[in-house]
Formats: sequence, structure tokens, C-alpha cells
Amino acid sequence: MPRYFFHLHNSMDVPDHEGRELVSPEAAREHAIVNIRELMCEAVQKGELDLSHRIDVADEAGKPVMTVRYAEAVTLAGTGSTGQQT
Repeated sequence: MPRYFFHLHNSMDVPDHEGRELVSPEAAREHAIVNIRELMCEAVQKGELDLSHRIDVADEAGKPVMTVRYAEAVTLAGTGSTGQQT
């Protein structure tokens, strides 16, 4: 089974040195999305969220397989209200 590495790029760069064995690139994408959603929950609890953050997925040889941006992990709905009062 191929091993994929999930390199996080948010307010800091966090390389993945262990990786994870998954059956396909599609499974790797789903794994990245699940991790992004968990990270997004933590960020929202702090009152911040940057949808340009991403996870770069690489194969065992270090070759880039895909990039999954935070914005791809959710569907946003609503008007553009920030909830802040000025």
C-alpha cells in the first residue's frame, strides 16, 4: 500500500515525517480533508479562520501528489456578515 505524507502549511509549515499508508490518492485527499476540518474547528474556536491555508500531499518519493486547501474542505453559505459590530 502506498504511503502519503501530509505537509501542513498554515501560520507555520509543519512537514509530515511519518506519513500514512492509504489505498489511493482519493483516500489521501479524504484524509487531508478530515484533518483540515479538525484544524478549522480549532481555529474557529479561537475566532479566526484562513481559508488559504493548505495541506500538500506527497508520495513516498517526495513527489507532490496534490494540494488541498482549507476552502475545499467546507461549503460556505450565508451573506458575508462577519458577526462583528463596528
